[in-house]
Amino acid sequence: MPVLYLIPTTLGETSLDAILPAQNNIIVESLKYFIVENTRTARRFLKKVNREINIDELTFFELNQHTHAEEIAHFLQPLKAGNDMGIISEAGCPAIADPGADVVALAQQQGFRVVPLVGPSSILLSLMASGFNGQSFTFYGYLPIEQSERVKMLKKMETHIYSEHQTQLFIETPYRNMKMLEDILSVCQSATKLCIAADITLETEFIRTKTIKEWKTQKPDLNKRPCIFLLYK
Repeated sequence: MPVLYLIPTTLGETSLDAILPAQNNIIVESLKYFIVENTRTARRFLKKVNREINIDELTFFELNQHTHAEEIAHFLQPLKAGNDMGIISEAGCPAIADPGADVVALAQQQGFRVVPLVGPSSILLSLMASGFNGQSFTFYGYLPIEQSERVKMLKKMETHIYSEHQTQLFIETPYRNMKMLEDILSVCQSATKLCIAADITLETEFIRTKTIKEWKTQKPDLNKRPCIFLLYK
């Protein structure tokens, strides 16, 4: 049975050998068909895997916010023809806060084998390092852009922290990180704990857990840095 491989990438500019298992490379080198968010960055990743890979012999299907639902079914044609395929994420693990989830859902519906490869997940790595509850947690992805709605969501999350003892995780577009931090500090209670995890797995990695009160006097520079926020009591 043909396989749809979920291929993780690094979370930033760092060595593949330091982050990804060597077995991943063997699988990637065997594939000729890929579903990707951006062909250019996917090509660059494949050259890091093995400079000898002939990129021109490969077929890429682009899956992003501009992809129509009816196109996704077409992407799986190589699988239907008996060929293995791979989904390459822009950063981290495919199908987690990632459009690849739509392809995986369709592959499951059609009975294809789906195999996730080992790689970095900012959600799990930040949770591991936060000191927060790792048995009950919710990841919200991006919060609303409208400030009033975002504030409402932050208050709702803080309620879950105290009523359900549940860790709350969310992300923001890097250039809006500082605005998000300001909202968190202005909305949440002084005793609530906030873990900020930025540049995970990179040389500039920053992961710290402090109370809201403590963060108000020690604000880090998060501008344009990949970042995940975690709240707990």
